[in-house]
Amino acid sequence: MRWFWVDRFTEFVSGSHARGYKNVTLAEEALDEYCPGYPMLPPTLIIEGMAQMGGILVSEHFNFDKHVVLAKIGKAKFHQPARCGDRLNFSVKMDAVQDLGATVTCLSHTGDTLQAEIDLMFAFLEEGRFTNGPLFNPGMLRDMLRMMNFFHVAVDLDGNAIPEYTNI
Repeated sequence: MRWFWVDRFTEFVSGSHARGYKNVTLAEEALDEYCPGYPMLPPTLIIEGMAQMGGILVSEHFNFDKHVVLAKIGKAKFHQPARCGDRLNFSVKMDAVQDLGATVTCLSHTGDTLQAEIDLMFAFLEEGRFTNGPLFNPGMLRDMLRMMNFFHVAVDLDGNAIPEYTNI
């Protein structure tokens, strides 16, 4: 994955929910180019950040053994733009898990103000179909999760720390 749209996980409960944040800064080219003269984070990238967090929540539920992809955006409502200096506090809750996919509900807040509400659906790719190997190079996903503080906050439903996976 080339771009991270989640800076840090602050809470992660396997099979339940995750929280984290994204700092919106002028250092990201997307802010300048999306709406010249009014720098803001494009809504599609807010969706991408929530999809990254939700995809990790769903994938970890299956011990990172399934190939999880964003399949559908069910609802996306933006109440205000994400401007420079904002911290988007993401909250993702797993709603349902089935044989072929999962759904999550996502919220984004800036301070106490609701910024966005998004419902996402993920699909599981069949082994060998659309995948000619892992989606990440060996260790790449584990390194990404370390950078986002995942292993510092991730617990199972009983509150036990989630170990660093060896298969990612």
